[in-house]
Amino acid sequence: MNRRNFLIRAVGLAAVVGGAWWARENVFWPAPDLAFGEGGATPWLPYARRANVPTVKVRVEGREIIALIDTGAQYSVIDRRLVAALPPQRRPLFDMPLVAYGVGGGSQMGRGTTVEVGLPRLTVGKLRAAILDLGPLASEDGLNTPLILGRDVLEHLVLALDPARRHVRLIARDAFVRPPDLVPTEVRRSGGGMVADVTVEGVAVNAVVDTGASSLLALDKATAQAAGLLDGRPQENGTSLVLGGAMQAAVLEARTVTFADHLYRRVQVGVFDQPPLPNFPGALIGMEAFDGRRAALDLGAGTLHVSQPLDLTVG
Repeated sequence: MNRRNFLIRAVGLAAVVGGAWWARENVFWPAPDLAFGEGGATPWLPYARRANVPTVKVRVEGREIIALIDTGAQYSVIDRRLVAALPPQRRPLFDMPLVAYGVGGGSQMGRGTTVEVGLPRLTVGKLRAAILDLGPLASEDGLNTPLILGRDVLEHLVLALDPARRHVRLIARDAFVRPPDLVPTEVRRSGGGMVADVTVEGVAVNAVVDTGASSLLALDKATAQAAGLLDGRPQENGTSLVLGGAMQAAVLEARTVTFADHLYRRVQVGVFDQPPLPNFPGALIGMEAFDGRRAALDLGAGTLHVSQPLDLTVG
């Protein structure tokens, strides 16, 4: 898969989980139990998949699988096929009034289950996860990640990222010590997510920081239009993985994008259709924005610290 095609498909990762929003006001979703081992943190965990989104090996009720760590997912999600494969006594089910939407506009109704997730030096107990058909995200032909660890877990800890080494670490908030070369970036909490100020060819855009998205930036059509990107410049068509399947996506080039005091030139931007939902994010900033940098995200506290690369211009 060449780089251009990977970026096109990466928009789909944002579409499936980073873009998933739920009827939260109708769902009671208690916090999971986090039990850290020695040092209050996991070791640095290598990415378990070739994609540049953070994926790690975990154990769910004794079964080893791969999980996607996704700050764009409002809740944790487990694939229906994985739930069906668990022993009946280890997959308690309960009804919940929820509906999940992807950036492609498709929706699913689901039930829930409670599972225990094990990582090195961390156990996530009593984790409530929505049961949905993740489609290509969970299939062997796709990302093969049948579990999504969302904000319901990540808002209770610090997520450390080292994309250059392709490693990730989960740290208890009271055990986190900020490395001196990581500097604060202006972000704020909104709807449970982390929102950063981004400029696209000089136009200010509010973007959700989404570790489930591989590409640097994805915009809905309204935001892309407001930023002046839909001005007749060349576009490419590609297929993006979305909730339960795939959709057509447009990819075009933005001359400049800024994020976290960093200037990017000639950025490939995905453009998606906006679902008919209120407060749906119009922009997603993904993992390519952290290339050559390290980061520490505290969703609960609403803070983001990022290292600065030597060259402040990329492109």
